[in-house]
Amino acid sequence: MIDSHSHFDAPEFDADRDAVHARALAAGVGVQIVPAVDAAGWPKLKAVCAQFPGLFAAYGLHPMYLAEHRPEHLRELRDWLERERPVAVGECGLDFFVEGLDVEAQQAYFDGQLRLAREFDLPVIVHARRAVDAVIASIRKVDGLRGVVHSFSGSAEQAAQLHKLGFLLGIGGPVTYERANRLRQTVAAMPLAQLLLETDSPDQPDAAHRGERNEPAHLVEVLDAVAELRGVSREALAAATTANAERLFGLS
Repeated sequence: MIDSHSHFDAPEFDADRDAVHARALAAGVGVQIVPAVDAAGWPKLKAVCAQFPGLFAAYGLHPMYLAEHRPEHLRELRDWLERERPVAVGECGLDFFVEGLDVEAQQAYFDGQLRLAREFDLPVIVHARRAVDAVIASIRKVDGLRGVVHSFSGSAEQAAQLHKLGFLLGIGGPVTYERANRLRQTVAAMPLAQLLLETDSPDQPDAAHRGERNEPAHLVEVLDAVAELRGVSREALAAATTANAERLFGLS
């Protein structure tokens, strides 16, 4: 399986990263896409991905870390994309849930990263918390984009719009909670080719690990929940979502 969104470089894993990676491999999670959150973290992310097999970096500027970003970081990001050739641009996007985040500044950084993704022909890993419509509007302004809206929590109509724009949806721990009715209905009905599995480690644990640090090995809980919702075998779903991730991120 491929964990399409794991912050494996996060400090929460500094004490036992080797053991966490070993558990992921034992659970069948052989590949992780590791997106960045701010420019200061890019060197560590690069080093962590180089240390472990099956880890692939993405570089970007996360909207929740707006206070850490500077306009020159977009220029630096262009240099990193040109030199490092990552599998994606991200994590980038918009967050209208957290109070106090300047919407105009968020939009400027997001638009800049979308243009860079188009320039380098890379997919984008998008954060869209309470901002799916605004994200869709932004994507529509830049021709030829592709990517994934991770931790998708929007409506079936928004999912359909994103599908038409060439965007996949990342589904993680929230789908395992029985009260997540709208999300579970969307996941059951969405096209299989649009589906990616993720953990968002160390955040968003599944229902079986509520309140704990999340980790890539827990992707199997997401796999089982989605397979049950769609009425397919876990093996078939694992194969399909792995193929989707390989196609989107250009993995062989």
